[in-house]
Amino acid sequence: MAGLTSTGLGSGLDINGLVSQLVAAEKATKQSQITRAQTSTVTTISALATLKGAMSTFNSALTPLKTVEVFAARSATSSDQEFFSASATNVASPGSYDVQVEALASAHQISSNAVVGGSNVAVGTGTLTIAVGADSFSVAIDAPNNTLAHIRDAINSAVENGGKVSATIVNASDGAHLVLTGSAAGQANAINVTQSGGDGGLARFETGPVLTTNYRQLREARDAEVWIAGYQHFSATNSISNVIDGVTINLLKADPGEVKTLTVANDTAATVGRVKTFVDQFNALAKQIATLRSYEPATKKAGPLLGDSMLRTIEGELRGKLTNPVAGTTGAYQTLASVGITTDKDGTLKLDSAKLTAAMAADFEGVSKLFGSADGVAARMADALTPRLAADAEIDIRTKRLNQKSLDLQKEQAALDARMLKVEARYKAQFNNLDSLLAKMSSTSSYLSQQLSQIANIGKS
Repeated sequence: MAGLTSTGLGSGLDINGLVSQLVAAEKATKQSQITRAQTSTVTTISALATLKGAMSTFNSALTPLKTVEVFAARSATSSDQEFFSASATNVASPGSYDVQVEALASAHQISSNAVVGGSNVAVGTGTLTIAVGADSFSVAIDAPNNTLAHIRDAINSAVENGGKVSATIVNASDGAHLVLTGSAAGQANAINVTQSGGDGGLARFETGPVLTTNYRQLREARDAEVWIAGYQHFSATNSISNVIDGVTINLLKADPGEVKTLTVANDTAATVGRVKTFVDQFNALAKQIATLRSYEPATKKAGPLLGDSMLRTIEGELRGKLTNPVAGTTGAYQTLASVGITTDKDGTLKLDSAKLTAAMAADFEGVSKLFGSADGVAARMADALTPRLAADAEIDIRTKRLNQKSLDLQKEQAALDARMLKVEARYKAQFNNLDSLLAKMSSTSSYLSQQLSQIANIGKS
C-alpha cells in the first residue's frame, strides 16, 4: 500500500482526501448500525449488572431479619452500671429483679517468704509440683539453675502450665519474693505447691491447706456471691448466666447489703433500628429500579431498561410482597401499613417510628412475626429475590446472550474495518492511475503546444 499514496502530484488532485471521504461515505451506514447496536448492548449489560447488584445487596440485608428471634430482642438494664451489667436474649421474659452483689470471684495470688540476697541466690534443687484446683504440673530445678529467677522462668515456660499460673519476682527490703498468680477465679482454683527430691532447699516454697506459713495470701481464691430475686448464688466467675433464663449478669464491683435493680424488657430501640435498616435497604433498591426505567420528557432521556418487561415483573413482585397481609398473623398487625410503614408517591417506603413503637408496645410478638416469621415480610421478599439471582435465572441468561452479541458485533466491526481497508486500497489505485493518465495528458499537451508554437514561428520567418 505504500506505493499507492500519491497526493496528485501529476494532476494536482487531493487523492488522500478524496479517498478518505469516499471510504467514510461507504462505511457510514454499516458503521452507524454497529455503533448503535454495540452502545445499546453494553448499556443494557451494565444496567442488568446494576440491577442484580442492587437486588443482591437488599437480599443480603434480609438474611438476618428472617427470624422472629432477631426482631424479638430483649434489653437488660442495670440500675447501677458501676456494680453490674447485663445482657439478654430473646428467650428472656420481661421483668424486674433485685440484685445484691456481696462479693466478686477472684483468682488466687500468693507471695513467698523473702529470699535474702535476691533472686540470683541459689535456693535448692528438686521438683516443684504446682496444682491449681484439679490440674497440676511439675518443674525440675537442678544446679546451677536453682535460683529464684530460674524457678520463676521454669514455671512460666513449663508446657503443661499452659497459663494456669504466672510467676513473678517482687523485690522488697527484706529480700526477693516469688509471687504466684492463678488465671482462673473461684474457690476451687486455689494454688498448692509441693516439692520432692533434690537437696530439700525447695521446701520453703511448699504451701497447701495445712501448710500456710511459707506464703502470704495477697488475694483469696473465692467464688462470687450474689443475691438475685431473693436467692443466694455462688459462681466461680463473675459472669452469671444460669439464674434467669436468657439473661447474663456480669458482676463488676461488690456492694454488700445494697440492692440494685435488673430490668429485662422488649428491646424496642433495637427493633426500630432493624426496621429502619430494612426500609433504607428497600428504598435503595427501589430508587435504582426507578432510575433504570426512568424517562425525562424535557431531555427525552430514557433509562436503560425503560419498558423492560422483566424489570416491571420484578418490581411488581416486590410491591406485592410488601403490601399483602402476612399469612399466619392475627390481631391488628398483619401488614406493614398497620405498623407505620407506607409507600410514598415515588415508590419508596416511609417509616412512622412513633406508630411502630406504639405497635410494639401493644403487641411486640405480633410485630416480630410480621417481619421475622416463616411467612413474614423478610422471608417472602427473600423468596422473591433469591431465584432471580441464581446463575440460570433470566438476568444471567440475558447477560450471557448480550455478552455474546457484543462479541459478534466486535467481529462485525473487525470485518468492516478490513473490508474498508481493501476499498481504500482500490480507490487509491484508481485515483493514482487517473493521476498518472492526467500527468501524461498534461505532458503531451505541453509538447503539442511547444510544436505548434515552433510552426508558427517558422511561418513568421
